[in-house]
Amino acid sequence: MNYYAIGQRIRKIRKARGWSQEKLAEKVGISTTHMSHIETANTKMSLSTFTELASVLEVRTDELLYDNRPEDRTTSITYIIELLNDCSTQQVRIIEDIIKALKESLNKNI
Repeated sequence: MNYYAIGQRIRKIRKARGWSQEKLAEKVGISTTHMSHIETANTKMSLSTFTELASVLEVRTDELLYDNRPEDRTTSITYIIELLNDCSTQQVRIIEDIIKALKESLNKNI
């Protein structure tokens, strides 16, 4: 089992949500140091910590264990939502129009 890869997937999802290690650690109920060690594979986590991390991050455990595309899609969508959170209504509408046009173009050309 590649604990470093698992830690990096956790880190990527955490960052996509805009959370610090401290915030994620607090939500999971572990120390910030332990969270750091999990992300860098300096420690192995318990099964209960692993499942709690998946729950808090709102991902399936297999998305943390294996490098697969569903995680990338979920992470990307979450990141897009985070980007839109501080936009004005007018900005959101403009971005919506751009996304619609881009999607139509992609559908025609792919």
